[in-house]
Amino acid sequence: MPGTISIFMCGDVMTGRGIDQILPYPGNPLLHESYMKNARGYVELAERESGRIPHPVSFSSIWGDALGELERIAPDLKIINLETSITKSNDYWKGKPVHYRMNPLNIPCITAAGIDYCSLANNHTLDWGYAGLTETIETLKKARVECGGAGGNLKEAETPVLFEIKGKGRVIVFSFGSETSGIPQEWAARENRPGVNFLKNLSSSTVRCIKERVQKVKKHGDIVIASLHWGDNWGYEIPYEQTLFAHMLIDYTGIDIVHGHSSHHVKGIEVYRERPIIYGCGDFLNDYEGINGYEFFRGDLGFMYFAYMEPENGNLVRFHMTPTHIKRFTVNRATTPDAVWLRDVLNREGKRFGTRVVLQKDNTLTLEWY
Repeated sequence: MPGTISIFMCGDVMTGRGIDQILPYPGNPLLHESYMKNARGYVELAERESGRIPHPVSFSSIWGDALGELERIAPDLKIINLETSITKSNDYWKGKPVHYRMNPLNIPCITAAGIDYCSLANNHTLDWGYAGLTETIETLKKARVECGGAGGNLKEAETPVLFEIKGKGRVIVFSFGSETSGIPQEWAARENRPGVNFLKNLSSSTVRCIKERVQKVKKHGDIVIASLHWGDNWGYEIPYEQTLFAHMLIDYTGIDIVHGHSSHHVKGIEVYRERPIIYGCGDFLNDYEGINGYEFFRGDLGFMYFAYMEPENGNLVRFHMTPTHIKRFTVNRATTPDAVWLRDVLNREGKRFGTRVVLQKDNTLTLEWY
């Protein structure tokens, strides 16, 4: 759409563990989990569920049908929540039940999709210690992929990333992590300690702090995104404090898009004062295939979210989604029955927010709001 800034967003992208093992340079498969002691076990689970996964696979193959969709739509900016430490560090975080890591030599699997920004303010960034965090950031920088929400100290973790969209304007991305998503309090960055951009709470005082940071960088015509890791992995309920916090971000700080993630399945979408709020994107890529227990939520289904924003006033002009399905560690276009299932979920969960989605002939969904 001429004049608008188009932004691709998705939920958690987890390229570690089993996925790392099928890429060209599999890292150390040792795990410290009660469920699995070797990352290759997750490959075996997926193969038992869906059939053999010939490997090594190419770096681009894990993105599957998403690559064609990204090429077709050609968004101005591509943002993901990277829920994986990119490191060879063996210094796993003691007491934490799950640890994700990908061999740094497999970083081309991120650049293969042309990802512009990785949010690191999540509950897996420090799975392999401070050395793992440092190597993650260094690896992304060498690959010329911007990242935010974590750093060598508080200033670095808080610093937003600015993108110049040629001929259109700027997009500014802040990343935040909430304890409600499982981020340990001790992961919070300090003035002299590495960590994540940690939200102590979702209070009005937190909003005031965010407002100060946004006002330092935002100019007229800028689109500002809050990429926010919050909430439980499972369940459709959206706590009132999350809704209130999202509204306050829009009302008082200058945030134009709330990009929420952490839930392993898609959740309701709101458009508040013409600004989109994605409360939970759902997982986009993971190695959970073959793990049973939450089939009701269809965590294997997700979305490619595309928001079209008007720089002049910060309003949402159009919002559409391409349904996806994770199978054999690859992102596939969802089938028609799955797209219908996702449509029904979003319409059910969107009622409270005054939103609904319409299924198009190509199985994409278009958001309507009132």
